[in-house]
Amino acid sequence: MRHLSCPACGNRVFFENYACLACGTQFAFSPRTGQMAPLFGDNAILACANRQQYACNWTSDDGEPMCRSCRLDSVIPNLSFAGNLERWRKIEQAKRRVVYDFIRLGLPIEPRGPGNQSGLTFQFLSANLTVAPVMTGHDSGLITLDIAEADDAVREHRRTEMLEPYRTLVGHFRHELAHYFFERLVLPSSDIQACRAVFGDERADYQQALQIHYRGGAPPDWGLHFISAYASAHPYEDWAETFAHFVHIVATMDTALDLGFGGEPSQAISDPYTTEDFEALIKAFLPITEKVNEINRSMGQPDMYPFVLSDEVKGKLHFIHMIVAKNSRTHAGNMRTPEVAA
Repeated sequence: MRHLSCPACGNRVFFENYACLACGTQFAFSPRTGQMAPLFGDNAILACANRQQYACNWTSDDGEPMCRSCRLDSVIPNLSFAGNLERWRKIEQAKRRVVYDFIRLGLPIEPRGPGNQSGLTFQFLSANLTVAPVMTGHDSGLITLDIAEADDAVREHRRTEMLEPYRTLVGHFRHELAHYFFERLVLPSSDIQACRAVFGDERADYQQALQIHYRGGAPPDWGLHFISAYASAHPYEDWAETFAHFVHIVATMDTALDLGFGGEPSQAISDPYTTEDFEALIKAFLPITEKVNEINRSMGQPDMYPFVLSDEVKGKLHFIHMIVAKNSRTHAGNMRTPEVAA
């Protein structure tokens, strides 16, 4: 994330801000320019309609009432239920950061609609309002998120129960979008055979693989071959976990470089989202994780990046880097106003 400035006074502001604390100017983030835009004055721009509930601080898109991120939603939580407004705000905040990632990567973030069945849509559901349990996941462009994941205590309980070193809303979105981009960009392309050579054949029985994984766990040497234990369950999950980590890496590096971190290898990288030099990206990233992990430990906090990149994992990350570079393009789309869950 590049640093942002108040459009009126130039004071440092942050991605989640709605107004400048120095001069009081109200603004909204423009995904077109990557800058904050004023809401009043000669150059005023319209804010996303969800700003009224402090659920969004982006500008509206293409004359529509909502922004490029919020218009991807097809179902939002029922806000009349206690706690759901705050859960929704947290979810949208995380989603905006991830939509920003993919805008910077140049990958297609479009809505599903009558003229675009390959598009994307999100539904945010509560287990309290459904007969069946809500499963966070991806299904042909529909990404479902259990809104309980926005509750820190619930998410931490699930993380420890599943023996995960890392579980965040941002991580969920990056992982599920990885599934979407596999189906949209890789599966129908000539790259599918090369992908299977790297990750394995995704046509292997998925449910059976998950049953085996949850019953017996990951193989003892999984760290030599996979970015996470869950990635060892099935090629489909190996792709998604590795893709999500690629986005973790470029997003972290972008912030680090903007803050003046990095060291010598980073001098070869002007934009981690678009760099062609994968080796320089990894060489710059690893020392940063070591330093920030140590800082976190000094405060008694978990490591920022509790993962090890083996040579095989680096090879998989490099493959994803090549797929992203091949498919990178600027893309905008028309999106729909979301429904409210009953």
